[in-house]
Amino acid sequence: MKMETHDPMGKAGADSARAAGEFLTFRLGVEEYGIEILKVQEIRGYDAVTTIANAPEFIKGVINLRGVIVPIVDLRIKFGLGKAEYNQFTVVIVLNLGSRVVGIVVDSVSDVMTLEPSQIKAAPEFSSSFDTRYLTGIGSVEDRMLILVDIERLMLSADMALVDEATA
Repeated sequence: MKMETHDPMGKAGADSARAAGEFLTFRLGVEEYGIEILKVQEIRGYDAVTTIANAPEFIKGVINLRGVIVPIVDLRIKFGLGKAEYNQFTVVIVLNLGSRVVGIVVDSVSDVMTLEPSQIKAAPEFSSSFDTRYLTGIGSVEDRMLILVDIERLMLSADMALVDEATA
């Protein structure tokens, strides 16, 4: 006898419940983004990187972090938000994504926020020209809106060119 399972929350409800938790918030231009705090290894000031020939424009280069070679991705360039300007507020968020360590350059880090499932809405659907598969939703806290990014899915995707497709 085959048993069927019933999902009373539906897919969107399950995604929102999964996305609830603590998020590190950061800025890219005027927008505020959030990523799961559990993926963050450390936050560092932006230092010079060793550039890699023929790397995509959004890959700034690599740094040696205590013996680990870490690729550095500028999210402002990756998201098409204009030219990045590096100043005293520019930081690198070092992420631990399973077996891979990756750094992302952001304009500034804001804080750590706890979001309840009721504060997270599904990401809106856009035309095919805008890719929302890396968004887990939109967080809303008082007058702040957070774009919640599935940073692991984004960083390990084939179009980032950070991992071989066989390992992704």
